Amino acid sequence: MPTLSPTTNLYTHDFLLGGRLVYNQLAAGYRTGIEPVLLSAFIPAKRGDAVIEGGCGTGAGLMCLAHRVPGIRGFGLEQDQETTLLARENFSINNFQNLQCIHATIPHIPSFMMQDAASGKLRFDHAFANPPWHADSGTPSPNPRREAARRLLPGMLSEWIASLARLLKQQGTLTLILPTGLYPQACQLMEKNSLGRITLFPLWPKAGKQPKIILIQAYKYSAGMGRILPGLTLHQEDGKYSQEAKAVLQEGHSLLS
Repeated sequence: MPTLSPTTNLYTHDFLLGGRLVYNQLAAGYRTGIEPVLLSAFIPAKRGDAVIEGGCGTGAGLMCLAHRVPGIRGFGLEQDQETTLLARENFSINNFQNLQCIHATIPHIPSFMMQDAASGKLRFDHAFANPPWHADSGTPSPNPRREAARRLLPGMLSEWIASLARLLKQQGTLTLILPTGLYPQACQLMEKNSLGRITLFPLWPKAGKQPKIILIQAYKYSAGMGRILPGLTLHQEDGKYSQEAKAVLQEGHSLLS
């Protein structure tokens, strides 16, 4: 079991994947939900792949992916300096030496990340993100860090998709988790940025209930047919997680067929 850092009133000590990973996060501000875990379970990475996450927070998504697919090389972009430092600490205490967190704000991605220094080619096999998606017209959060992590400003989704798409190799994937109301816009933006073969994966709150969030995945320079998968039902009628959801959220299973 990884070792916890000393407790302070600024941070909380939590766990991911049923206790398999230690996860320190800020006590106030943006708090990780199940979205990064579900997102990481849908990325078709394999050993040796280079993966980048936009807005990685304190590293939950990257760590869950690295736990499921040992041997990936993972990079996170995070705009908040303190959150960046916490992500680095989380990577260290969980012994993920192949994960890094870079202090950067999309769309201003450091130039060294665009290309591999040795080959000069694009670096990344996969990109993923849980971008801000709360409406610009909504009530702002009194916590500035939480507000920055949640608020979808005009043009922001376009910037995120374009910036991450530029980093991908041919046939590399971009995977997003978004509210269902944003998926038509996201699909249009993906196509605009040479991303095709779009897959939609609904996340049903309960059987028979409309999905509130959806996973969207597309391939760079691919003209293949899109598809809608059956998705995942998160909860049983009593409100407890379904067996399929528990396999992903607590045991680290993949959502890929």
